[in-house]
Amino acid sequence: MSNFSQPQKVCEFLKANPLQKFKVQDIATGIIHMFPEDYVQKRNNPRFNNENEFIAQVFAEIGASKDNILKTSPFIHVQDRPRPRIFWFDASVKREDSNNQHFEDIIAPEKDEIEPFVLNTTSEDLSEHDLYPILIEFLQAELGLYCLRIDEKRSSNSRGQNGNQWLHPDIVAMQPLDKHWHEFIKTCVKHGSGQNVRLWSFEVKKELNGSNIRSSFFQAVSNSSWAHEGYLVATSISTSEVEEELRMLSALHGIGVILLNTGNPTESEILLPARRKQDADWQTINRILKENSDFQKFIDLVASYYQSGRLYMENWNK
Repeated sequence: MSNFSQPQKVCEFLKANPLQKFKVQDIATGIIHMFPEDYVQKRNNPRFNNENEFIAQVFAEIGASKDNILKTSPFIHVQDRPRPRIFWFDASVKREDSNNQHFEDIIAPEKDEIEPFVLNTTSEDLSEHDLYPILIEFLQAELGLYCLRIDEKRSSNSRGQNGNQWLHPDIVAMQPLDKHWHEFIKTCVKHGSGQNVRLWSFEVKKELNGSNIRSSFFQAVSNSSWAHEGYLVATSISTSEVEEELRMLSALHGIGVILLNTGNPTESEILLPARRKQDADWQTINRILKENSDFQKFIDLVASYYQSGRLYMENWNK
């Protein structure tokens, strides 16, 4: 049995196959064959009904560990676009960002690393609620966002029936832009423009098709009016005509679109980037806060970050 962490196993596999480009699924199969003894215990976990489910778990773990994999060697290269993501090892070329990176052994997972969420089912079987933790994993692993689920059942409905229709989204998130800034810069920004965080909003749908495209899109427009960036998220787009309408609506209204990969969340794709607003709409934020306790908790955490600059992982991504 080796003492390698999983990112180190990936590095060893790529090193053993220089200049060959591998998709994450191929790497998962490769390291299982290269280090069979290391995976005996995991393979015997009763939650895996078959070999494919076991490989899918390793696949998801590798997909969520891109940064740790790159830290193992300056000669590991990655291509994120177009999907799927591809890794390869080239000993003759250092990665462009490697000069500013410290390479070290990675045995234990980082503090902020989360357990990849794997559902043993197909996207057709999933409900909209099943998509929330998958989306949160993608947002945390790939975009570095700190997310919270907003439950519409916790709204007060103080304005009567439909008074809060399309008021808040399914998922909200904070992006701490200053997480790695120098303390001097943080101080300047806090006492100046206050632009050290961005607030994000996500409306989730199972599928976008000809019958729901406009209502879904304008629900996202309404639910996300308060945020710096707003997104409509779906697992599939039914036709090229629906995608073309999405592109037109996005160009007009600035809402982005994410295609969610339920099999491996980190292979999800930002199909259309959102148009970023300069400022959050604090008046709308105040109204949503008064109506929904989950959203109030979110803004409380944002306010705490403004004041202290500290992030506590136990409060986020759930």
